[in-house]
Amino acid sequence: MNRPMNAIRGTAAAITAAALAALVAAPTAQAAPGARTLYAAPDGHGTSCTVARPCSPEGARDQARTETGRDIRILLKGGTYHLYAPLRLGADDSGTDGHTVTWTAAPDARPILSGGRTLTGWTQNTDGTWTAEVPAGVTPRQLFVDGKRATRARGEACAASVCDATKTGMTGAKATGIADWQRPTDAEAVIRVRWRNYHCRIAGVSGDLLTFAQPCWTNSASGTNRTGPAWDTTTVDSTRYSGVAFFENAPELLDQPGEFVWNSEARTVTYLPRKGEDMRRAQAITPHTEQLLVVDGAHDVTVSGIGFAYAAYRQPGTDEGYAGMQAGLTLTGATGPVDHAGRFYTKPSAAVTVRGGQHISIENARFSHLGGAGATLEAGTKDSSLTRSTFTDLSSSAVYVGDTEPMPSAALAGERNTIAYNTITRSGVEYTDAVGIWAGYEAELTVDHNSIDHLPYSGISVGWGWNQPESRKSVLRDNKVTNNRITNVMEVAHQQHDGGAIYTQGAQPGTVVSGNYINRSAFGNTERDGNGIYLDEQSSYITVENNVITRIGYKWVSNWADYGIQNTARGNWTDTAAPTLGGTGSVMTDNWTGLDRLPADALAVAARAGAHGGPVEQLRTDLARTGTATQSSTEGTAGAALALDADTNTDTRTLSEAGAWWQVDLGATKHVRQIEIWNNSSTTTADFDVITDDGTVHVSGKALRPTVLNVDSRTRTVKIVLSGTGRVALSQVLIHP
Repeated sequence: MNRPMNAIRGTAAAITAAALAALVAAPTAQAAPGARTLYAAPDGHGTSCTVARPCSPEGARDQARTETGRDIRILLKGGTYHLYAPLRLGADDSGTDGHTVTWTAAPDARPILSGGRTLTGWTQNTDGTWTAEVPAGVTPRQLFVDGKRATRARGEACAASVCDATKTGMTGAKATGIADWQRPTDAEAVIRVRWRNYHCRIAGVSGDLLTFAQPCWTNSASGTNRTGPAWDTTTVDSTRYSGVAFFENAPELLDQPGEFVWNSEARTVTYLPRKGEDMRRAQAITPHTEQLLVVDGAHDVTVSGIGFAYAAYRQPGTDEGYAGMQAGLTLTGATGPVDHAGRFYTKPSAAVTVRGGQHISIENARFSHLGGAGATLEAGTKDSSLTRSTFTDLSSSAVYVGDTEPMPSAALAGERNTIAYNTITRSGVEYTDAVGIWAGYEAELTVDHNSIDHLPYSGISVGWGWNQPESRKSVLRDNKVTNNRITNVMEVAHQQHDGGAIYTQGAQPGTVVSGNYINRSAFGNTERDGNGIYLDEQSSYITVENNVITRIGYKWVSNWADYGIQNTARGNWTDTAAPTLGGTGSVMTDNWTGLDRLPADALAVAARAGAHGGPVEQLRTDLARTGTATQSSTEGTAGAALALDADTNTDTRTLSEAGAWWQVDLGATKHVRQIEIWNNSSTTTADFDVITDDGTVHVSGKALRPTVLNVDSRTRTVKIVLSGTGRVALSQVLIHP
């Protein structure tokens, strides 16, 4: 087909124009700069930031600010970065135009940001202790010798009958010997009341009376209108106060290897070495710098492969002390607004703090030997994550996410954050009311596949407010607590009570607790305490499903409050039963309870849980389950068979009488390896004999939840007989082949 010449010319012109445009555009696309790599080292300086001439971390940060329109990688060479102030990243340190700024370890390097100060010049004393002078400005609250935490010298417990606490102070100075101490004002009282922990320094001694630093003591006592719900009875002057757990930091208490004491007047630390330690060669470090990395208002930043160690937490060493309220948060300030919902509590200092961050990623980090917490994501941090990191040997909690204001502004709301695939062991070492992972008023939070082990209080805590008027409407919603492995929490030696492996508060529609493996929460307690999943107070609209929950000191799931509504527990596996969920519209359905063996489906769920999966404690067959129980007498309806019903929340009870007994007949002679005796906590069985056909084992003191006896007996009967006069009261007896 013939075309007019002008049409051909027009087409050619169009093609030429398009070609020219492509030629012009092509160099622009090709000119987009690649990633810029900067290097930092512990001894770095200058502005070159090359592999041969690395900068300091601050120098690398400042150099990165001059780069735009590209990904930036700041590689930290191996070694210890001794920080006298935190490394601060702000808005100017963000990724731009869709790019990311990454702070990461150089290949094969293990950089550590440290807030520690090394104590040197140790001299030996005639009593076997060693003393070192402390640099000006340093106040040792913790001491680590060759990487192992030392203990502040501590004494014995002092019962409330001797150390009687009031709003103004405490008796007991003479009975405890404190009245004769050389420097009692360096010492502190450590008190545990239910879920709270208090550390207040002694301010003065007058006769038998002790007074304490202010505002620590006032904030630890009743009557401030700031210490929690109006019904609160867990202050130091409450009826639940049972005494001082111990006094610490006095030379008169320095009597155990691995203990140390700080003398504020002489500015010295004195330490009693453990076996094999030689202070002439040992490395002794005390935390000094509080925060190591602060990310404030930045976005699109990744922090990867970096260690954080020896960060301090100074508040407890001041007159503020540590007036613990819950989960490691404290009440501070001499005055403050009336509040019963914990809106104005103070989080502990953390090694890493992210404030108002967006798209901040912390991954493969190592948190260790900290005087406070590990990491905090707060003040409106959104779309950020802390993943695949390890936390060990922390004085306070591992992770804090969010804040305590139930209805924050949009800018300050925490949303879509993730805490996943982390390993947390031995947090809350010093402040035993701390938890593994705490979240306040968060929305769309994911807490997934974390491994949490050996904690004094709760493992994961999500939500806040105790059903107080200020907190009944909040931004809490759509949170996920999934596939976590939580073992050996609510450890009874630390005397913290009323918590759980997973603990919630507040109405949080769409929230799911699923696929978690929980084993041994408050195992071995003397009272009913320590739950598996604890839907406390106003917890509402929460689904609890497909969890494996075993060896729990109290209820596998607890939703006791009438104002915690429309919670659902379904499809869970557990070795005990629990009372019906409280609240309107709450239901329990299709759960497998009272198990003495975990089925394959449950074992698979439990094995997959946690950062790396792991072993599962299989339940042991219970020979008593099919036995016949009798007892010497019965009080009310508390019959003997209630110890065989696979429910540690129901109880047997005899009358109070001489030689009271309970017995199970197994129906035939069986080979017995182990006997578990779970107490009735209201009338605890104590000082008794366990009799089999092959002999007798005496148990002195109270039965626990449980008392576990390893035996090797062929027997048809197992009998529990009180040595004196009283009741035999049991919640469960398990007999394993």
